[in-house]
Amino acid sequence: MKFDPSDIRKKTFEDFDSTWMEGKKLIEKPSINNQYPRMKQVKFGKPHPIYDTISKLREAYMRMGFDEMMNPLIVDEKDVQKQFSHEALAVLDRCFYLSGLPRPNVGISDSKIESIRTIIGEIDENDIDSIRNVLHSYKKGDIEGDDLIYEISSRLDISDSKVVEMIDGVFPEFKELKPEPSTKTLRSHMTSGWFISLGEMISRVKPPLQLFSIDRCFRREQQEDPSRLITYHSASCIIMDENLNLDIGKAVAEGLLSQFGFEKFKFKLDEKRSKYYIPDTQIEVFAYHPILEKGDSKYNDGWIEIATFGIYSPTALSMYDIPYPVMNLGLGVERLAMILHDSKDVRALSYPQVPKYSDWVMKDNEIAKLVSVDKIPNTSSGFEIMDSIIETCEEKSNTESPCEFLAWEGTIDDKHVSVWVIEPEENTKLCGPAVFNEVVVYNNDILGLPRNKKWRKAFDNDSACTGIRFIDSFAARCAWDIEQAVVAGVQDVESRVRIVKVPSEINIVLDPLINKYITSHKKKIDLRGPVFTTVRAVIES
Repeated sequence: MKFDPSDIRKKTFEDFDSTWMEGKKLIEKPSINNQYPRMKQVKFGKPHPIYDTISKLREAYMRMGFDEMMNPLIVDEKDVQKQFSHEALAVLDRCFYLSGLPRPNVGISDSKIESIRTIIGEIDENDIDSIRNVLHSYKKGDIEGDDLIYEISSRLDISDSKVVEMIDGVFPEFKELKPEPSTKTLRSHMTSGWFISLGEMISRVKPPLQLFSIDRCFRREQQEDPSRLITYHSASCIIMDENLNLDIGKAVAEGLLSQFGFEKFKFKLDEKRSKYYIPDTQIEVFAYHPILEKGDSKYNDGWIEIATFGIYSPTALSMYDIPYPVMNLGLGVERLAMILHDSKDVRALSYPQVPKYSDWVMKDNEIAKLVSVDKIPNTSSGFEIMDSIIETCEEKSNTESPCEFLAWEGTIDDKHVSVWVIEPEENTKLCGPAVFNEVVVYNNDILGLPRNKKWRKAFDNDSACTGIRFIDSFAARCAWDIEQAVVAGVQDVESRVRIVKVPSEINIVLDPLINKYITSHKKKIDLRGPVFTTVRAVIES
């Protein structure tokens, strides 16, 4: 049966139930996973908490009648000066300036021509002119930097590697390039983008306008901390209308935030008083959310500053020939996401994959998926042998010894094979008491446990049960051993397991990721127990 990834959406639970994955090979599902077939664990992707919050904010704004916009991300310092007036220097101090490598004026002297010939072989004057023309076009900006190598190699009909070697060895001008700053900055406030966008739109539209934009902003912070990142997302909206007042800003704040579970609101005059707002119109929005009462003590009364709104100054608007009043409301997406996801560190929320920011946490079911059987049979006869060994042990495990039972008899590669489960010693039983212990993950510990009342809680979570019993993994190895013996021409093969102390003794393998996780979290791997089971196979030509 061939596995077609493109067809995965068409498959049903029943289709997956009939197969299981082992490495990259799709094989018929053996009884080893009958308890909880791996392929039935259909996994749905989960969103990143920041982008999940952005998605919900977009829907919330559009439900309120706002149209989505994309504002300029790169802003010239002249625009910052127009918008922020006397505060521009302080704002620009927090901005990232963009720089770029200059295009060098590269000449080709006689000595360089000789060096070029040493690297790429004999070339004529036409080839030299081709190189000179390409470098000249690069200087003028007609050829982009990422096309430079290709243009030279195609015109000279030589390999890219030779061109790279030539540029590296003959033209030191490229190595000596240093970035030169420009007057362009990365947007530090969404307001910068709004002024530019509205200034461009005003000749084509008339109020009222309701627009929103959710995108990245950048601030040159001295350092990042649990509440501050260098790059963050601003969820900002504007209303352009001839009749604006602060009540409209309050209504927008309430309408937006109430969709996220905030119940009560307070409004306070912002003491920062940015120059691009009309004096006494810059308002901080404090909102109450029930989950905050259970969170950090800083917010244990349930209130938090969550947004700011204000009415743009006519002076700032006039710089862009905007004749109508404009109200702006903005909030930080990360702050809202921290509330909704009960996080105390924005770095951990944004970058959970970075160890220094967040703890490494695996769920029991995630660990269970990384536990597997090492050696398994490769043929249908091998799976029959494996199942027969398991069935024999299930039926006869308590038989007093000495005893032996024929588990399977048949032909493999024209050789007669008989498989026995045996116990030659006296005063014991066919199988040891731990033979049916099952591998389960409980509180991040990997345990081999019997299914009884004592361990009922450990088996409550089906997705944390691997479905692998000691007898299952042992029988798989026995069948594999027999297959190998048939190929090697061995006539008698015996597989046995005594007291299990480590996973490998019972043919169980743990992904290296598990060992790293278990060790770092001081959890345990306890797959031990007296299995005492022996399987013997007789192979006759």
